[in-house]
Amino acid sequence: MSFTYNRLDVDQCIFLFVDHQSGLIQLVNDYQQHEFQKNVMALAKVAQYYKSPAVLTTSFDTGPNGPIVKEITDLLPNAPLIRRPGQINAMDNDDFVNEIKKTGRKQIVISGVLTEICVAFPALSLIEQGYEVFVVTDASGTFAEHTREAAHKRMAAAGCQLLNWAAVAGEIHRDWRRDIQGFGAIWRDHIPGYWCLMQSYDAAQNAK
Repeated sequence: MSFTYNRLDVDQCIFLFVDHQSGLIQLVNDYQQHEFQKNVMALAKVAQYYKSPAVLTTSFDTGPNGPIVKEITDLLPNAPLIRRPGQINAMDNDDFVNEIKKTGRKQIVISGVLTEICVAFPALSLIEQGYEVFVVTDASGTFAEHTREAAHKRMAAAGCQLLNWAAVAGEIHRDWRRDIQGFGAIWRDHIPGYWCLMQSYDAAQNAK
């Protein structure tokens, strides 16, 4: 079977943050809350670091789903926020679709809450429309691990690629030498133990 490795490209990708809302996030049980928060913030920092286009969206945020968490809008203040009045699949909202199309980009990095609904539905729609879809598994959350695994299998079978936020960052970055301090700072702040590695590196550099 032939295979073409199409890497994430900083000039071709767009980040979609779907329904990271204060009400919905309380339903996330496949990750501990503090772990999930760090993962979502790390992904938002990756989008910010690469100055990549991003689109934020919420579902019925005047109801129990609640508003988008402010940490994302703080990190990505220029990203359009599409407040869907009721559509469950974000791709059923014309404003959301148009924001994606305006970028002209075909690689979609998507995360959201809940994984099997708010991520899977638009991811499958995007695959159907010819996009490359990269699902960020650890910045997407849901009720339980078994529902997450079912969603992952469904998306993977359709052609979605599953990876975590660190893999997204690394695949785009390509080479540590491009920017050790800036790239490393994201890892330092969001990967347990990596702060010690960065301290060791800094100490070695200062000792030269």
